[in-house]
Amino acid sequence: MRVLDLSHRIEPEMPMFPGDLPPAFQAAATVERDGYAARRIGLHSHTGTHVDAPAHLLADGGTLDAMDPGRFVGSARVVRVPVGETSSIGLGELQRLAGDLAGLSFLLIDTGWAKRWGTPGYQEGFPCLEPEAARWLAGSGLSGVGVDGPSFDPAGSDGLPVHRILLEAGKLLVENLTGLDLLAEAPFLFACLPLPLARAEGAPVRAVAIL
Repeated sequence: MRVLDLSHRIEPEMPMFPGDLPPAFQAAATVERDGYAARRIGLHSHTGTHVDAPAHLLADGGTLDAMDPGRFVGSARVVRVPVGETSSIGLGELQRLAGDLAGLSFLLIDTGWAKRWGTPGYQEGFPCLEPEAARWLAGSGLSGVGVDGPSFDPAGSDGLPVHRILLEAGKLLVENLTGLDLLAEAPFLFACLPLPLARAEGAPVRAVAIL
């Protein structure tokens, strides 16, 4: 068995979506002073590689802690939509590349954007699903959809329409994935388990592919 990490490391200097506070680490105990080490950690709930629950946008939407852990594990495959070929991901292109979604729990979209992680342009101009493509995915049997960019909607989007289409359909949204380019387009086991934070509308995850 091989486990491939699809998550960005969480650190104070990491890229954050505009307006979100970066992680804050504070020493609570040290080996030299206390005989053991511990840290107090402050995190925005949508830090780094993370999952959005319906409660992210919907007042009565489900929260992550109320979901069975099995919702975050399942068969997945990667679909590749290279940056430079398109600035948005349309229905025709997605249907052509993704084909039949039967038997899958997650579809992960590899645009190559993860290679820009840590650069000034990471948070701007990233490819996003068009609403028609989002509606097609919303009508599928998928548990969730993942992207290697910072959001399903462009920065500054009014109303986050793509998020809303997918979250209203009960889909989980995984953002800021990395390492998708290392995966073949054959199905594999995917896991994106969040901490069971009370009433969590989103949470960082350690996303992995199990091959």
